[in-house]
Amino acid sequence: MKKILLAAIASLALATACKKDDSTPTPTATAVTGTFSGSNEVPAVTTSATGTVTASYDKTSMILTYNVVYSGLTPTAGHFHLGMPGTNGSIIILFPYVSYSPIVGSVLLTKAQETALLAGGLYANLHTATNPGGEIRANLVAQ
Repeated sequence: MKKILLAAIASLALATACKKDDSTPTPTATAVTGTFSGSNEVPAVTTSATGTVTASYDKTSMILTYNVVYSGLTPTAGHFHLGMPGTNGSIIILFPYVSYSPIVGSVLLTKAQETALLAGGLYANLHTATNPGGEIRANLVAQ
């Protein structure tokens, strides 16, 4: 009887050790993208400049890591702004440099900025001497 009990315990231990782990962590990163164009500016700007924003937002740490690529312009400034498509909004994050592409960085968002980002209420803007209010704009979309 002892041998049967030991065999059953060993079998149960082996089955438990070989069990598939279903506790896969839930991903906390959200992909964020945007395409720069003059037509996204408010008011719209005629330009041949283009670019993209690719980013990742970590909901746990609240850090937005971004990569801004552009061509066809010489920016004098660049920022992330609060504002839905078709509206202008306040600057919330300054890019650390704009003199060459790509612009890369990361920033800690506030809860209000996170809410805006996830609702489509943030945009990136690159300004030039010709268009100081902004030459190209990318409305950010969280995937």
